[in-house]
This record gives sequence, C-alpha cells and structure tokens, in this order.
Amino acid sequence: MPAGSALRAPLARGLSAGHFRRVAERGFGDPSNSYPYSCAFFDGHVYIGTNRDALTLILMRAAFEMKWAHPPVPVPKSYNDLDIRGQIWRHKPGVPGWERVYRSPMVQGYQGNMAPLAYGFLISVKSEEQISQLNAPLLPSDPATFEHQGKTYSVYYVPMPDGSTQELALVKKGRQSSEFIDPANPDAGTITWQGSWRTLEQPWQLAPHWENYTTVWNVIDFPRLLFNTVALAILGTIGTVLSCTLVAYGFARFRFPGRGVLFTIMLATIFLPSAVTLIPTYTVFVKLGWVGTWLPIVVPAFFANAFDVFLIRQYLLTIPRDLDEAASIDGAGAIRILRSVVLPQAWPVIVAVSIFTFVYSWNNYFEPLIYLAGHDELIPLQVGLKRFEGIYHSQTTLIQAGNMMTLLIPVFLFVIFQRAFTRGIVITGVEK
Repeated sequence: MPAGSALRAPLARGLSAGHFRRVAERGFGDPSNSYPYSCAFFDGHVYIGTNRDALTLILMRAAFEMKWAHPPVPVPKSYNDLDIRGQIWRHKPGVPGWERVYRSPMVQGYQGNMAPLAYGFLISVKSEEQISQLNAPLLPSDPATFEHQGKTYSVYYVPMPDGSTQELALVKKGRQSSEFIDPANPDAGTITWQGSWRTLEQPWQLAPHWENYTTVWNVIDFPRLLFNTVALAILGTIGTVLSCTLVAYGFARFRFPGRGVLFTIMLATIFLPSAVTLIPTYTVFVKLGWVGTWLPIVVPAFFANAFDVFLIRQYLLTIPRDLDEAASIDGAGAIRILRSVVLPQAWPVIVAVSIFTFVYSWNNYFEPLIYLAGHDELIPLQVGLKRFEGIYHSQTTLIQAGNMMTLLIPVFLFVIFQRAFTRGIVITGVEK
C-alpha cells in the first residue's frame, strides 16, 4: 500500500464524521475555566486537550503506531481532576483513569522561566560571604558555629582515626595540629587533630538574611520611591486605557472619509524610533516649563499610542454590530453604546492593555531619568535603584533584594489577571 494510503485510512477513521470537534470556550470539567479545548476519538481512545494542532499530531503518531514518549504523571481519578492547559490526555472507555500523552513546551518553559525569579530571591537573602564561596549551598546559609563559654567557634567536618567524620568546633588553630571540641559534649575536653585545619570543609546551616530587605528599604527611602512609581504607573495606565479605547472605538465603529489612511498613518508611528523624537520633545517640554515635574511623563499617555489602539480595535471588531444597532434603536448614543454595550464585552483586552501599560510605566527608566534629573523627591524606583546599584555595586545581595522588592507588585498583578490577560492576547493577536 502506498505511504499516502497508509496515512489517509487511519486518519479518515479517526477524524471524519465529526469525531474531531472544537467545543465552546469553557474548560473541561471545571465550569470556571475559560480555556478552549478540543476532543477527538481515535482507535478506541478519547483524546482531550487545548492544542488542536498537537492533538492532530497525536492521532497521526497513533496511526503509524509510533510510541509517544511522555513524562510520568499521576493518573487522575476522573475528568474533573484533569489539567488540560497545554496538555493532551487519553482515556479508553471501560478502563479507569486518564493518561497524559502530550505536554506543551510552553508549559514546561513557564516553569523554567520561573527559575531565574526563584534564584534571584535566594540571592537576595544570602550573605556576601556565601556569595563569594564556590562550594556554598544553593539555599541561604551561614557556616555552622558553636558558642562555648561566651565565645563563638567555627565548626568543621573533621576526619577521625577510625575513618568516620565528625562535626567539631575549632578552639585552637595550629599549622601542624589543631584542637577541637565536640559540640554535643563540650565538657569532655579538647580533641587534638593532626593536620592543617585550612583543608577542612565547614558545614552550613540555613540562615536567610532578611535584613537585606530592611537595609534597602531604609537606604533608598523605598516608601517614597514606591509611591512615586505607583502614582506614575496608575496615571499612565488610566490615560492610556481611556484615550486608546476612545480612538479604537472610533476606528472600529465609525465610518468617515480617510479612516483607512488615518489608521495607516497611526500604525506607521510604531516604526518611528523614540530617539528621533527625543530632542524635539524635550525642547517642547522645556519651553512649556514641564521639565522637573511629572507632566512630561503623564500627559503623553492621554494622547493614545498606536500599539494599544490597534490591539483594542482588533478586539472590538469581534463584537457584533447588531448589539450597537439594537442599542441605537432604543435611543442610545455613541458614548452610551460604548459604556453599556461595548466595554462590558471588551474587558479581556482592557485588562491586557492595562497590564501592558502598567508594567511599561513601572519599568520606565529613561524618561524619568532625563525629565526628573535633580529632583530626588519625584524619581521612581527604577532611577533610585540604579543610583543605589552605583553606590553599592559590590553588595550583590542588597542589589538583588531591591530588584525583588520592585518586581513584587507587577508579578502579583499578572498572577491575579493572567486569565483575562491571556484571553485578550489570544483573541486579538492570534485568532483574529
């Protein structure tokens, strides 16, 4: 049989007659889950997952009787326990349990992308002594010590004559021999060990240094910088969402002469480098007397930007115009339709744009640097942390503690709104 026939016959049995279908945007088993999923029946097995292309690939591999390598996973008791986000599961009727046969690299990559964040947190609670040692453990720890008679002694792993190793406290150092005491029985007297104590390794004990965060909090006046950053981010987010929504609503719902030309010109501004407009913009703000205030940073946000306008417009085009016409018949004007009909259905993209803008404003460094120079009471966290890094460039743990404190709020917001954020991006950027 030709190779093409060998492929078409099994796939025809598995994919024809509506066996492969897309179900509405609702999670499998969990009604509160908004992840779309696909189902397929092939060769006596039921397949379910969120990746339609990967689901097709699974069936193709099954058609050729190829083994699909997958990591071991506990078999859920029922479909309600399935986590289908980026995964594909298989079930054979009459046999209890489900088997995971595919896991998206994006899911694995998401877990891997969290590793730098976790590693940065561990560094932020370490001591400089631990950072400088090559054999230091991963967790924040300090060399083990032992207090005896009002003095603190370092503890080492000491090889004993019988071949065992004990943790002993060094009380008297010597070149050829040193004296130790047993922390478990210090009254037993000293133990003389022949050899150089410098060749011995020290045990480590868990000791996170939370004082690193306290030091950063006090040195850079973190409450003031945090207030400035939050205020700039909130004002910028409000201005961007408000202005971009109005502009996108006009392009998506109104027909007027030159609409296509104006929209093309607006999109062309995305390709204009910011370095080209830097000097003219700075000159204008100097003439207006705005340099040294928040106005050059906040006011431009209320005049929209091409990227967010395009994102919102693409989403608004997916909302049926019939709803607008029904509201118009009832006497609603353009603003009332936007407020009562369009916006309630556009929350996913509004949340996505809000998170985009908030994170951009939160991480904005260059504009506050040039417009707020010499006004330390107005600078945000990014500028303050850069100055702190210049002063404490050798204090790695303090710098990392400041970075972690800065990342806390954006990460928290993304975790809360990630479902709406992801849905808004998928609908505007992939399906449409």
